[in-house]
Amino acid sequence: MQTAGIIGGSGFIGSYITKIFLEENYKVKVSSTDINNKSKYEHLQTLANAGNLEVYGLDVRDTKMIEDFVKDCDILVHGGTPFILDIKDPHKELFDPTVQGTRNFLQAISKSKDIKKVVFIASVAAWNTSFPLNPATHSADHIFTEQDTPYISEQDHPYAQAKFLADQEVRKFISEHPDLPFEITSISPTWVVGNPLSNRNDSTSTGLQYLIKNKIAPNPFVEMLFATDAKFSMIDVRDVAEAVYQAAATKGIHGKNYLVANESYSVSDISRMLNNEVPLAEAAIIYDSALAKKDLGIAFIAAKETLNHCV
Repeated sequence: MQTAGIIGGSGFIGSYITKIFLEENYKVKVSSTDINNKSKYEHLQTLANAGNLEVYGLDVRDTKMIEDFVKDCDILVHGGTPFILDIKDPHKELFDPTVQGTRNFLQAISKSKDIKKVVFIASVAAWNTSFPLNPATHSADHIFTEQDTPYISEQDHPYAQAKFLADQEVRKFISEHPDLPFEITSISPTWVVGNPLSNRNDSTSTGLQYLIKNKIAPNPFVEMLFATDAKFSMIDVRDVAEAVYQAAATKGIHGKNYLVANESYSVSDISRMLNNEVPLAEAAIIYDSALAKKDLGIAFIAAKETLNHCV
């Protein structure tokens, strides 16, 4: 039985990833930032094959803890970076755990002799920190692919900047270690939508669904979404989990970073669909996932079906 270590494996996206690996008969190690708070991971105990699950305390800012966690893992998935929109201290809340945490993880895996595959859950921000808006340097009808030059602006949200810089750390590591004994692949989703597997209500992704459905704007980012009626690309959380699993199981894709995205609808139409109403406009394709569909063999769930599932 192979072992998959999933950093962030009890979160919104991570829970679905844990579910798949358990169903595929892996032994699964999941990290928790607070091992004493069972509410963060007790829902995983209800999954099929949960007898093959172990939960470990982990702080990604602690290299020794990461080294202990990755021991004996055949596959590692790193999805343990915070997704926070309403922040007070960008460095403490985002940059330290996201960028420095990625550096620490890379340092730890460079010493491991057991790993066969590493998958990072990156972000669309690896290409465009202005997401869901297009940068001023791009036309309104530009379609992003993996061939685009990554764009970052210090004016964009700190979360997006942190995810961009973390991905750059991964690119640098791959370039500086041409003879790694394992493959590294990244999955970069747009806005991840769906129902949580847990009863927790602290997920920023599902919180954003609630805010858009009810037209509530508690922070500048959400205010911007409504003010611009931005075209927002979505992806079903189940598709993200499947993409991560397929990236872990597929050989010969070392160094690739896959855009994982579905149709884009205006925020006003997303609100309508979350309220079980018909959108006024047709969907647009702004982020192209053709490469992920081809290499990973995934047929994504349509955005309308995802939003209907959320309703």
